[in-house]
Amino acid sequence: MTEIATGPWHERTSEDVALAFASHAHNGLSRDEAARRLSRHGPNETIRERPRSLLSLIGAQFRDYMNIVLLVAACIAAATGDAQEALAIAALVLVNGAIGLMQTVRAEHAMAELRKLGASRATVVRDGERLTVPAAEVVPGDLAFLEAGASVPADIRLVESIQLRTDESALTGESLAVDKSADPIADEHAPLAERRDMAYMGTSIACGRGSGIVVATGMDTELGKIVALLGRIEPPRTPLQQRLAAFGRQLGIAIALTCVAIFAMGVARGEAVSLMLLTSVSLAVAAIPEALPTVLTVMLALGARNLARRRALVRNLAAIETLGSVSHVCTDKTGTLTLNDMRVVELGLPDGSCIAFTHGVAHSLGPDARSLPRSLLCAAALACGEEAGERDADTGKWLGDPTEVAIWRAAREAGLDAHGFDEALLQAGERSIELPFDSTRMRMTVVYRTSSGWTAYMKGAPEAVLPRCDATFGDSTGSLDRAMQLAIAARMAADGQRLIAVSKREVKAHADMDSTAAWIETGHVFLGFLGMQDPPRPGAPQAVDMCRRAGIVPVMMTGDHPLTASAIARSLGIMSQGQSLVTGPELDALSQDELVRRIESVSVFARLDPAQKIRIVEALQTRGRCVAVTGDGINDAPALSRADIGVAMGKGGTDVAREAADVVLLDDDYGTLVAGIEEGRRIYENVTKFIRYALTGNAAELLVIAAGPLLGLPMPLLPIQILWINLVTDGLPGLALAAEPAEPDIMRRAPRPPRESLFAGGMWQRIVGVSLAISLLTLGTEACALAAGQAQWQTMAFTVLSLSQMGLVLGIRSARRSVFELGLCSNRALAGAVCVTVALQIAAIYVPFFNDMLHTTPLDAWQLAVSLAVSSVVLALVEFEKYLARHHLFRKRAGRTSRHDARL
Repeated sequence: MTEIATGPWHERTSEDVALAFASHAHNGLSRDEAARRLSRHGPNETIRERPRSLLSLIGAQFRDYMNIVLLVAACIAAATGDAQEALAIAALVLVNGAIGLMQTVRAEHAMAELRKLGASRATVVRDGERLTVPAAEVVPGDLAFLEAGASVPADIRLVESIQLRTDESALTGESLAVDKSADPIADEHAPLAERRDMAYMGTSIACGRGSGIVVATGMDTELGKIVALLGRIEPPRTPLQQRLAAFGRQLGIAIALTCVAIFAMGVARGEAVSLMLLTSVSLAVAAIPEALPTVLTVMLALGARNLARRRALVRNLAAIETLGSVSHVCTDKTGTLTLNDMRVVELGLPDGSCIAFTHGVAHSLGPDARSLPRSLLCAAALACGEEAGERDADTGKWLGDPTEVAIWRAAREAGLDAHGFDEALLQAGERSIELPFDSTRMRMTVVYRTSSGWTAYMKGAPEAVLPRCDATFGDSTGSLDRAMQLAIAARMAADGQRLIAVSKREVKAHADMDSTAAWIETGHVFLGFLGMQDPPRPGAPQAVDMCRRAGIVPVMMTGDHPLTASAIARSLGIMSQGQSLVTGPELDALSQDELVRRIESVSVFARLDPAQKIRIVEALQTRGRCVAVTGDGINDAPALSRADIGVAMGKGGTDVAREAADVVLLDDDYGTLVAGIEEGRRIYENVTKFIRYALTGNAAELLVIAAGPLLGLPMPLLPIQILWINLVTDGLPGLALAAEPAEPDIMRRAPRPPRESLFAGGMWQRIVGVSLAISLLTLGTEACALAAGQAQWQTMAFTVLSLSQMGLVLGIRSARRSVFELGLCSNRALAGAVCVTVALQIAAIYVPFFNDMLHTTPLDAWQLAVSLAVSSVVLALVEFEKYLARHHLFRKRAGRTSRHDARL
């Protein structure tokens, strides 16, 4: 019989599933049949992102629009005989590509190391014999065995479940281990998190053991469906890529029109056609900020290095700048905002009092091991499975069910091992009977035999334990107020805690105590509740607060329970008054238009599947928001890929999530993401500073060449002098701007709209104003020198135009703060670059070799002093404009304050 390839399998009995796959619930498949199915279905592997070839990595570095424009400019320069300029431009493009390639290769190697963390073996039964085989050789119909600590090798319909619990946080976002059962689920449309009779590829066994029939492998698994969804997602272009593409197109058109106009005017005035052609081509090459791609790549590479020092791996250089544009951070809860490590956070006592349980207060529970809090912890620990409380000898990690691990950790932190816990274990005696926990009973009981009798310890859900209790601790003759205890439980549960009720019963007489004796789970003394939670990561509340102060909206997207999600969101400051929570089923009921309208009033989404996370990201993007998504699970990967920037956890995250992301946080610290946002904002500001600097200087050169002849002046500069200015002034100072530190208030500003132009905020007005000033100063110097009969008029104009840009680069380091407040040495790289550029310009005036090459004439002391003085006017003008901006800003703030005081 050929296996049936249709489900859903969770609603069918295990016998039906075995029959459908022509398998056997005890003997599995034959070896020959397994081989045939492997040939038919292929390896049990999901198609992950394959390492890119070196050739494709190299090609990716030169697809940028600006690089294409530069290569065209190099070809034009070579065609006009200017081989030196052509080689210089080509070298800049190659340097740009080499830097990007090195960073990409480094990131690919790091990712290859992270991929080695996955599991690769599975235990199956073939021909009735238990075998260990590579996970890739598991086939549909195999009978697979699952044991604590193992990874689930495929999608499996359980046949047997013995205290089996799985950690599905990577797939569904459920923070708690899920109890499994072999009983079918009646609901055909039950979400993955509620299919208790299934175990899924990509999850792991928290405790217990079981077996089942493999119903899907490879790309047919739920994990494979998510990987396939990833392949259909086209990652969006970064905001800076969009801005630079538009800028490159506009700049190319403007330069072409300007150079044609200059050529026509020159020819009309009687200038030689060859001279005007060379001048126009030189201007076209000079007007293009050819250092921009290199400067941008250097800035991004330095940013990647800075983030690497803070434990963040950047896979895509452009992603760093995107971090600076983020307006919304959609983050997973489990493993991202929280530790994905259950802890006891509160003790609820029968008298209605509660004790917040942290490591700091754990030792203040009283020295007496028989006190109620310590008795509560001791009884809970004794009611755990035999494997609880042990650690892995190699890793030091706690073994067993996460809930029981949390109980034992709390007992140890309370000092019970040093103050009576070991003694209590000895007094407990021999472990005789264990009634295991299952999803029907919702409780677990362990009986110990001592020299004086028997003691039963019970733990479980409040509704399963309280009905079996008759009294409370210290009042064995009184009655138990169950209504009050349930009210305490409801209050603790409202805080997103998972509750464990604990009780015990002692029997002195020696009777026939077998596992069916009625006393074992009746007549208990109620000890109290343990409230458990997956606690927030250290520093997460502070990081969320920093995001809010930076104008960034945090949004929680999780597959976890709504109560748990809302409690964590409130504790972190993500969910505030007036904001709402939406569950996955509620989201399905909304059309995309309705979701877009409501999206910004919702701060928490719970019980989500991967496709729903994509809908949320797209709704925010529709509203023009720049969205970052953080996550660590398989279920987060599609949203990580669809977001403007995906940020994955590298330490506790899955391979699928890491490969879908642009940035991987190696320390899993949410605060590192905030540091990345700050770095992205710094880089973007430095990019805009360079663009302002380069375009101002290039526009000034165009204006000088175009306006000089119109004013009746001789051609102010020769083509070789234009290229010299462009090479000397754009190169080193522009690169040094990459080292400009972030301004103090950078994380107190609102994020930039993704569609905002590079020239927003008055930038183009500043470019036009300062370029006009530089051109007027240059032409004024030329006119005055000609009027005074100075033979060196062209060298003086050449010097003023070149050195004016040094004053400009010093002035634009900050949009508000004075260069004197910043300090000339706060960016030593820029100070050094300015000094080198000035020295090169002086050499161009006085070194004979440069005199011959650039057609310059040495200046006397008075001429040099005049040129330097005129050049410094630009710095004074930029500083004056910043003074006016500061004064205007101060008056606006004062006006807002006075209006606020008046309202009060």
